[in-house]
Amino acid sequence: MMNQLLPNFSTQPLVMDKQFSYTDEELIARFQEGDEQAYVELVNRFRNRLMSFIYRYVNDMEQAEDIVQDALIKLYTHKHYYKNIAKFSTWIYTIAANLAKTELRKKKTRKVTYLSQMGPEERDYELPAVEPDTDELAQSEYIENKIQAAIQKLPLHFRTVTILRDIQELSYEEISKIVDVPLGTVKSRINRARIQLQKELKDLK
Repeated sequence: MMNQLLPNFSTQPLVMDKQFSYTDEELIARFQEGDEQAYVELVNRFRNRLMSFIYRYVNDMEQAEDIVQDALIKLYTHKHYYKNIAKFSTWIYTIAANLAKTELRKKKTRKVTYLSQMGPEERDYELPAVEPDTDELAQSEYIENKIQAAIQKLPLHFRTVTILRDIQELSYEEISKIVDVPLGTVKSRINRARIQLQKELKDLK
């Protein structure tokens, strides 16, 4: 779906020579000057990272695809909004996070029934039971579902910073800029989120 709406350019990496690839900031500068191949390279670099971030955030793969698509289209149509006073990654993650928050607010107004009030057939996810002889693949899937369920229980302001730090591995400073809160607040939220996750996942070995 996403590929159908994004410009159909060559996906070959943009490289100056064998020794040097453009930085993200150099690529967006080239794109702002009209080099659309630079846009393709930015999409190649960030699409999977944004998908991982947004899926963890919204817990819905189809919705995550739509949000990432919207973020990449906004990159294409709003390229001149980027100013070289911050990392490009900070800018694109901020766009994606804001789009995700908007979608979650819309979803909340459409569906006000709490998860605890739903029947099993209505839940967005269901944790599979694990038998003693469960094979490695099923066990891995169980653990992944358990972790994702625990992440979804975090308040949004905890969820955002935890995904950005522990899954996307961004720096505290960059996360502070993305969520627009002081560095100390980011660290506090991450620590409190980790404590909650440890409680939720205490049964995992």
